[in-house]
Amino acid sequence: MELWNTSFRSGFILMGILNDSGSPELLCAIIAVLYMLALTSNGLLLLVITMDVRLHAPMYLLLGQLSLTDLLFTSVVTPKTLVDFLHQENTISFGGCALQMFLVLTLGSTEDLLLAFMAYDRYVAICHPLNYMVLMRPRVCWLMVVTIWILASLSSLGHTLYTMHFPFCMSREIRHLLCEIPPLLKLACADTSRYELMVYVTGVTFLLIPVSVIVASYILILFTVLHMSSNEGRQKALVTCSSHLTVVGMFYGTATFMYVLPSSFHSPKQDNIVSVFYTIVTPALNPLIYSLRNKEVIGALRRVLGKYMLQIPSTF
Repeated sequence: MELWNTSFRSGFILMGILNDSGSPELLCAIIAVLYMLALTSNGLLLLVITMDVRLHAPMYLLLGQLSLTDLLFTSVVTPKTLVDFLHQENTISFGGCALQMFLVLTLGSTEDLLLAFMAYDRYVAICHPLNYMVLMRPRVCWLMVVTIWILASLSSLGHTLYTMHFPFCMSREIRHLLCEIPPLLKLACADTSRYELMVYVTGVTFLLIPVSVIVASYILILFTVLHMSSNEGRQKALVTCSSHLTVVGMFYGTATFMYVLPSSFHSPKQDNIVSVFYTIVTPALNPLIYSLRNKEVIGALRRVLGKYMLQIPSTF
């Protein structure tokens, strides 16, 4: 069969969820609203954490990194999806596809590891409060954050290069919203079974280790919370942890469906729905889940916005 990606001039056609929808205009409007919500909510949260000195603590440093990751994650996919639909142009270049895959894998892996680190942070804060500023001092936090980004980038680079080195057949249509490994391997004109196994093992490893850390952290947190004498302290701990667990459930649920569940158990249409959820819906909801359940974030938001409003000269 003739191969078409021997030249980097060739590209792919992304057959996203909008093309298969019965009401593409309505779905496009919903996606646009969710994207604007993601930009606004994550941007405000980053602004508040940066400007309010009371939030210059390890917990909010990690929350800021999560907002940054979500902001970049949704921006890698959503604008192109909307522009392609409006211009009726669904093509993406070979290099553009590789870049999108690398960024999506990097940001997804970063969030995966970051959520585990956030669970460890909650464990130290609740179970070892006296040693919190020692175990979670700024230097340690930044070292962990940098390590997470480096590990995620290196792993994503390896997967991107190996995926894009395969020869692809005449079909250029990717039955997916974005360039990801599983739908691209379906277009390969070579035996990808070993690599698919490698992707599966890597996906399970990247999910299993963080999930194990999260589960162990929250089991220990639960024992500690149940033995707290203060009802107020117990309630505060549960509210903080419930926010994190909600985000964890949304992220790992969709990641498991896409990269761990065998492809025979889900269709391209289901993959598209899941991809919309973790690239568009989740980044819009994450900052709302954290901020609406956190009195310190709400207070800081009021202070920052109040200070900004006072600086605006009156026109009357």
